[in-house]
Amino acid sequence: MNVLVVGGTGAISTSIVDRLHELNHHVTVLNRGIRKARYRDVPEILIGDKQNQDQFRALLKDRKFDGVIDMISFKPEDAALTIDALEHRGHHFIFTSTAATYKRPMRKLPVTEDCELISREEESPYGYYKMLMDEYLESMMKEFPISIIKPSLTYGVGCQNVGVMRNNYGIVRRLIQHKPIVVFGDGTNPWTWTFAPDLAKAYAGVLSRPICYGQTYHATSDDHHVWDDLYTEFGRCAGEEPKLVHISTEMLLKVTSDPFLNLYQEKMYSGIFNNEKIHAAIPEFVCDYTLDKIVEALYGWYESDPEARIVDEERDKLEDTIVERYYRCLDIMSGSKQE
Repeated sequence: MNVLVVGGTGAISTSIVDRLHELNHHVTVLNRGIRKARYRDVPEILIGDKQNQDQFRALLKDRKFDGVIDMISFKPEDAALTIDALEHRGHHFIFTSTAATYKRPMRKLPVTEDCELISREEESPYGYYKMLMDEYLESMMKEFPISIIKPSLTYGVGCQNVGVMRNNYGIVRRLIQHKPIVVFGDGTNPWTWTFAPDLAKAYAGVLSRPICYGQTYHATSDDHHVWDDLYTEFGRCAGEEPKLVHISTEMLLKVTSDPFLNLYQEKMYSGIFNNEKIHAAIPEFVCDYTLDKIVEALYGWYESDPEARIVDEERDKLEDTIVERYYRCLDIMSGSKQE
């Protein structure tokens, strides 16, 4: 098949492109050409900015695809542009939504696709506008073959969102330096991490499959853990025992909204999702990477790529500051120091 991927350079997008190549599809990617691409096989590349609507339309004029996978629509108007630019020349549209569209705390676990959605922008601007996008797409499903995929937290080679503080390789450096690592809550919040090559199977499986038209699917791993486990696995790879400092999400948000707002709006609640629907439609969607294998893959990437070993020094200092304040607080609470 002839498939267009809009975006195509992020960790998930790259894995989708690689998966499509493995299945012998012809792949075209459309993006700004700014981010480093890590494809195993080079796809056809269209350089353009979707925010420039005239340019986006011109690039796709007279182009025809069996499937379109849109990774960079975040609002209804973004999705509308992709559909309008291609119309029926896109044949099957697959849009990326997010598990952040669900209202927290969830009242039913594991979360199914019919759970209550957020209703206010303040709950999560990202999730709220994705929810509005989903509503628009659902209104278009009678006219166009559309599928929506809702991933949760996904890691992959090239990702920049690893850990509570999204400090990526900074986790490994803190382990090696025997520095404490901040975890929200008490570290026992149930969660699941998905690896990008596994998630890519969902996109490739849904592609041009009529049973998937007009459907919304979760696509996450069924390997369930708690947040402390993420750091335990990194410690295993580094040969160091992690020193974890547990601090409530509310207190972390008092320090700064970045990087903790995403915790307050999403990750402080359970992240366990029901995948029965996609398993029934796409039997080949099987996640091979458990958490230990995901962390091993990330650790291997850090070890092999100097660019992956860059540490955000400001974020590292912020973590030091939080830890220092935490221990001062403990002293006060224990009565060993007076305010």
